[in-house]
Parts: sequence; structure tokens; C-alpha cells
Amino acid sequence: MANDTSSEIARMVNERYAKMQSVERFLIGVSMFDTARAMILSSFPPDLSPLEQRRRLCERLYPGLAADAYGDGDGEEKRKR
Repeated sequence: MANDTSSEIARMVNERYAKMQSVERFLIGVSMFDTARAMILSSFPPDLSPLEQRRRLCERLYPGLAADAYGDGDGEEKRKR
């Protein structure tokens, strides 16, 4: 992955995160995930069933896992193991 952040800025960011409590860093990660999830969901056609939305979201976030969790997309959800 390309890195366009200067070493000075990267150092400042790392110092700032190092001063945070663990819970603060965790909540930032949760917020970032929620934002990414909302962006992905907004890219889907509006008429998808809730199951198909979950399958596609899983496919986008965790490539390769969706087929194991939801089947091959033929509408048949795999049974839990």
C-alpha cells in the first residue's frame, strides 16, 4: 500500500494515539468500521433482502468467508456448524 504521509506527521499521529487510553483507541476503530459499513451498504441496490445484504457485506469485508457462511449466493443459507 502506498504511503503519502510524511514521517513527521506519522510520528505526531503515533504520539497522539500512544497518549490515548485503550478504550479511546478502540472507540475510534469502532467508529471507522461503522463508517465503512455504512458506505458499503449504501452502495448496494435498495431492493436486496436483509439476508442478501448481510451476505454481500460479509463478502466485501471478509473475502472468501461469505461462501462458507452464506452458501454460494443461490439463496440458501448454510446451516450453522
